[in-house]
Amino acid sequence: MTQLKVGDKAPNFSALDEQGNTISLGDYKGKKLVVFFYPKASTPGCTVEACNLNDNFERFQSLGYEILGVSADSAKRQSNFKNKYGFKYPLLADEDKSVIKAFDVWGPKKFMGRVFDGIHRITFVINEKGIIEDIITKVKTKDHANQILND
Repeated sequence: MTQLKVGDKAPNFSALDEQGNTISLGDYKGKKLVVFFYPKASTPGCTVEACNLNDNFERFQSLGYEILGVSADSAKRQSNFKNKYGFKYPLLADEDKSVIKAFDVWGPKKFMGRVFDGIHRITFVINEKGIIEDIITKVKTKDHANQILND
């Protein structure tokens, strides 16, 4: 689980989105940013979480937030995921896990009695100055927007 704490400077990152555009933390300077990490595109929990954020996208925008989704999926898989559900925000195709590792969300997980390495479902809320304001480690996929905006 991440070693980052509220008050830490967000790790600088640069990665390609689902369309091959380079996106970095610097692109969001002066804006609030929600970076949500999810295990795998188009799986049930990840779809519910991503759709909940998308359904509340205008609410986020009205409060000055941008949203960025990150998983280790390929650009093609991210693109299919985004197009299928009409997400209004970019999805990083972090295949080399550079962003995932920078935020320290890769590590041992347990599922159905099996232990394996994978992406932890964690969300970071970063302020206009690049400082982490909130870290949500117990994500409620069906109500994640409220979890972020009401904290």
